[in-house]
Amino acid sequence: MTTDSPGDGIERRSLDDESVREALEYKWYLSQERGYDVGPAALDAWIDDHWSGFLRARWIEHMLGVRFWTELGREEFGMLKQEFGEFRTILDEIVEMLKSGGENLNILCWSNRCKNTADQLKVRKILHKLRINDHRLRCKVSQRMGTSSSNCVPC
Repeated sequence: MTTDSPGDGIERRSLDDESVREALEYKWYLSQERGYDVGPAALDAWIDDHWSGFLRARWIEHMLGVRFWTELGREEFGMLKQEFGEFRTILDEIVEMLKSGGENLNILCWSNRCKNTADQLKVRKILHKLRINDHRLRCKVSQRMGTSSSNCVPC
């Protein structure tokens, strides 16, 4: 996966930096709510409860060309805008399912239930190109914060 960023004024961000910021903000809110510093347990809770959704949302932004995330591939940046022109309606439906946590199996089952044979082939082509399972990156919040959570990789 090449991680060179686009050179056309597109905003670049780091998943690692942004996830640490979000996890620390979560810890602060939790500590404020409880009236004491909840410590590293809050970081582990953020990882368990929010990492998968955080990563998925950023991956979709990257694929749509909204924001370049440095840990994701250059060749994937803006791919959803550039490819699948003739599959636009189906692609939009798939992106909505992905945004709400849908996985390959959910999308394939939906396709088999709701789409004709020609559209089912389009769905399979799109899923093959998206490579959803290749984007299960390890969360580095615990590593960067010096805590020892073993819950960093989503199932």
